[in-house]
Amino acid sequence: MFDFGKILGHMGIPAMSVAAVLLLMALASLAVFFERLVAYSRSRSASRRFAIEAKAFLDADQPDALAQKADAEQHSHLAKLLGTGAKTYLSAAKKGGSVAPIELTRRELERKTELLSADVRRGMGVLASVGSVAPFVGLLGTVFGIITAFQGIAKEGSGGLGSVSLGIAEALVETAFGLMVAIPAVLAFNWLSTQADGIMLALDDARGEFIDFLESKHGDTRE
Repeated sequence: MFDFGKILGHMGIPAMSVAAVLLLMALASLAVFFERLVAYSRSRSASRRFAIEAKAFLDADQPDALAQKADAEQHSHLAKLLGTGAKTYLSAAKKGGSVAPIELTRRELERKTELLSADVRRGMGVLASVGSVAPFVGLLGTVFGIITAFQGIAKEGSGGLGSVSLGIAEALVETAFGLMVAIPAVLAFNWLSTQADGIMLALDDARGEFIDFLESKHGDTRE
């Protein structure tokens, strides 16, 4: 009969260390997944509200009001993007210069999009690392389990099942633990990547629409 407690009690320090590392990796994956889940949910909810208000400000040709409203939004990536665009345009239009305000705004929005992409994908590297490394960490535990099995053979002086069963069980448990950590991490990474791609696609569309608004309302004066 499978006795998990007995197997844990039989594990030596190396095998327990591997199990502890896998446990930490699992906790890190869970923390990143739920943090991103909450962040994406907040961003979508806040962005939907902000999009309605932003459209009203743009229809009324009030980029200054749009910038002020964007400052009040803490969780919306859309607000951060359009707020940056509105502020950049207003500042460039006021100061003047050799580069047209719309062109300066376009460049600043491209830089802001890159920063927002990094923010949207924050923590994803942890999931990718856990998904790729955890099976090998489990394999290391498997090696320790096999070593324990051979030590049992040496101690008993025979290769009977009783002398190696706990060592083999320990090795298989470590392997299973590594896979149990890696598989959810890979699934979480793929799902979050899809969500992040959706957010970034929406931001790219919003960036293009904002530039179109500036060009239609104020003319594209690029030289």
